[in-house]
Order: sequence, then C-alpha cells, then structure tokens
Amino acid sequence: MKAMRFHEFGGTEVLRFEDVDRPVPGAGQVLVRVAATSFNPVDDHIRAGHLAELMPTPLPYVTGIDLAGTITELGAGVTDLEVGDHVVAMLPLDTAGGAAEYAVVPADSIAPAPKTLALADAAALPLTGLAAWQTVFELAELKPGQKVLVNGAAGAVGSIVVQLAVDAGAHVTAVDGPQHADRLLGYGAERVVEPLDLAAGPAAVGGPFQVVVNHVRHSPEDLARLTDYVADGGVAASSGGAIPEDPARGVRNANLWVRPDGAQLAELAAKVDAGKLRVHVAARRPVTELAAVHQDAAAGRLPGKTVILAP
Repeated sequence: MKAMRFHEFGGTEVLRFEDVDRPVPGAGQVLVRVAATSFNPVDDHIRAGHLAELMPTPLPYVTGIDLAGTITELGAGVTDLEVGDHVVAMLPLDTAGGAAEYAVVPADSIAPAPKTLALADAAALPLTGLAAWQTVFELAELKPGQKVLVNGAAGAVGSIVVQLAVDAGAHVTAVDGPQHADRLLGYGAERVVEPLDLAAGPAAVGGPFQVVVNHVRHSPEDLARLTDYVADGGVAASSGGAIPEDPARGVRNANLWVRPDGAQLAELAAKVDAGKLRVHVAARRPVTELAAVHQDAAAGRLPGKTVILAP
C-alpha cells in the first residue's frame, strides 16, 4: 500500500510517499481502509523532532493522527465492531498512521462516523474535537451559566470549544477577526470581539470569566495580563503559552495533552448528527500534497482545517 512517512526528523523534505507493508491488526485492534486524515499543527512538531524527547517516536513514522474510514478486518477479541462500519478515530500520537491507504486502530479509540458528514470530512473531527472536549469538561469542569472567553475562537479547536460551551449552557464571548463573526455567532456565541486589547482589561469585553480558553500565541507579558481576565476561583487553559496562576484569587492554570478516547469521540459524533456541533472544513487536499500542506501551515497560508484525502 502507499503511505506518507518519514525516516528521520527534519523539514518537509523528509516526507516520502512510498510503498509500505499493509499493517495487520492485533488483539484489540481493527484494520481501517482510510478515507482521509487531516492536518494538525502537532504533525509538524512531530516531523521536526520537537517532541522526540517528550514522546519517543519510532521511525519510520507514518504521519496522520486523525482518521476516517471503513473497517475491513477485525483483530482478535473485537466484538462490538463490524467489517463495513464507517468510523472515526484519533490515533496514538507516537505511532499515528492515518496518511495511508490502510491503518491499524485500537478498538477503544474508535467511534461511529457522523452520518451527516461526508466520510472524508469526518476526519476533521477527532483530535480537535477531543482537545476541545477534554479542555471544556475535564480541565475547566465547565458548569451551566458560567461565563467563558475563547481567544482564537475561529480556529479548529476554538470553534468546537465555543459550540460545546454553548451547548453546555455557558455564556460565551468569542475573540477572533471580524471575518469570522457570522460563523461564531451562528455557533451560539453571545458576543464576538476583535483581537483583545489586553491593556484595556477584562471589563472591556464583559469579563472577568470563570473560564478562559486561549489558542493565540502571546508573549509572557501578555499571558500574564490574561490572568486578570479569569474570575476568582476560575481556570485558564491555553495552547499559546501558559497563563500564570494567581493562588491568592484561586485562579488555576490547566494544560492539555490530548488523548484518544472512543467514548468521548462517540459523544462528539452524536452532537454532529444532532445538529449541535458543526465541523468547519476549509480545504481538502490529496495526501501527495502533504509536504506542501506542512509548508503552507508553517507560512501561515492554510485557510483553516484541512482534510487530507487518502491515496
């Protein structure tokens, strides 16, 4: 079969589209004919070797953490799935494998694909959806009626955070460029504001907030200012650098290391089918263009969440 992989860490030139052996599912695994994976920023970090010390990565490495496809074979002990099922999954970060014709997937990472999405587009859901779910419900422990600020709300994870928080009964202020305002209001945000003037303070945008979720890269000084946006006893979760805690006010910081979870992913897929969660796919590109996708991401040229179509 064909797959996109790298044999050493480095720039986009290390990505090779080549023939590899089709994997064989072991106990507790299934083999999936891949319809699509998607690009996530962590793909670039893994390829460059930035996470190699934190996360040992066996080489050669088939990239692609997200997966949508059709089960073609069951490993021993798998009884709750069937050949022919359309499924989605987040693959383990240290092995991945989605940018290929076939991938082996742990059965407990799998969820039924949303029926209301094209199967390939469903590959945009797993990692970003799980990152949003785990931020909102595990790290922030969101409660109905709380005020939430989402900075970088139009991004792949931020847009799902907005929708999950709204569905959970929170009052959401979304921060992003004006070109995204209609979409974010359509997701249920009560207010959409342009990039924060951090010097103006939280009152300028209706704060402080019980939950602050930040997906914008800030300087340490600006991250410290974001602490003021968190209400007493509140929580800040940030992928753009750590927001300092304020123990005197009970303000805590929470950091996410997203993990596969089939049960959570099934909840997300059900919300898509119920019309409570929309997945925004900005572009679809063939796997043979994956190196160019990595280059475009590094240069800030990706239009948004990009689905990578399988060979």
